[in-house]
Amino acid sequence: MIEALVATLVLGISFVSLFAAFSTGFAAVEVSRENLRATQVLLEKLETIRLYSWTQINQSGFIPSTFTAPFNPATNATGGFTFGGTVTITNTPVSETYSDDLKLVTVQVNWTSARISRKATMSTLVSRYGLQNYIYN
Repeated sequence: MIEALVATLVLGISFVSLFAAFSTGFAAVEVSRENLRATQVLLEKLETIRLYSWTQINQSGFIPSTFTAPFNPATNATGGFTFGGTVTITNTPVSETYSDDLKLVTVQVNWTSARISRKATMSTLVSRYGLQNYIYN
């Protein structure tokens, strides 16, 4: 009788451990998916901004300061959550003579998943004489 009770206890501990391991693994995969999608949204915004002309980048209101993006773009935001983002264009924090020809673009996305608020940020420098001159000239 005691052997059966010990075997049942060991089996119960094994099942609880297995369940905990699966739960932790699925949670880690979900966080990785969210971070990957956030990185995709950030990169998409920055790559689009890099293609704008210098005049467009400096034109007030041309680039919206806020945006939204669905977690799963294939479902047109019917499943999952929506990323909320901001775009900030400022002068660069450098003191070189060419600092007037650079802008610092920072894109940030925020989202809430499993009642936890998360955010991701990406920045780049855009130059007056950068990629835009090769495209528009």
